[in-house]
Amino acid sequence: EVQLVESGGALVQPGGSLRLSCAASGITFDKNTMAWFRQAPGNEREAVALINADGTTYSEDSVKGRFAISRDRAKNTVYLQMNKVKPEDTAVYYCAASWLWSIYPKDYDYWGRGTQVTVSS
Repeated sequence: EVQLVESGGALVQPGGSLRLSCAASGITFDKNTMAWFRQAPGNEREAVALINADGTTYSEDSVKGRFAISRDRAKNTVYLQMNKVKPEDTAVYYCAASWLWSIYPKDYDYWGRGTQVTVSS
């Protein structure tokens, strides 16, 4: 059984930093794309960052230079380092896994339950 468990969401002030973690079980990073998505109220779920088996990464334009995705194979954990956060980064952040390299939620087979990030002073 595949499980993805996110943690690290919090209330953070604009300009601050936060690190989200996604602990994976029942799946390895050797063949999968791991991704962080986010969904704000009234908005569609959107891809924030991806990392594939060979370490190639993708970041959505609005987070380039501020967010970084990484993974620790030994811990089977994926991270999202969020720096210089903005109020518009407020959303529920989800970890997801896919056999495909894709920014579309429909292509992801496994999802975590999400962790809330709120950026506010």
